[in-house]
Amino acid sequence: MKLLAIEKEVEGVTPDRFQAHLKAEAAKAWELYQTGAIRELYFRQDAHSAVLVLECKDVDEANSVLSALPLVKEGLIAFDIVPLVAYPGFSRLFAEA
Repeated sequence: MKLLAIEKEVEGVTPDRFQAHLKAEAAKAWELYQTGAIRELYFRQDAHSAVLVLECKDVDEANSVLSALPLVKEGLIAFDIVPLVAYPGFSRLFAEA
């Protein structure tokens, strides 16, 4: 299942708290990318936040994957998770009756 994970701000976290964890965060994200759990990784152009496309069996597994990230473990970032399904519109339009 594909899931969209959108980073959200954690109230009260100041930017200076991130620096000590950034290398470990990048290393863990790369590890999860290598395993296929993270399929795509972006930063939003309009905001300083990450957007990940995950491949997991369900939302619970996605939460587990994201909880392994150091910035999540430290309570510095959190994610909204959106489960995705394939667009059904084409079959409605072009399926033979």
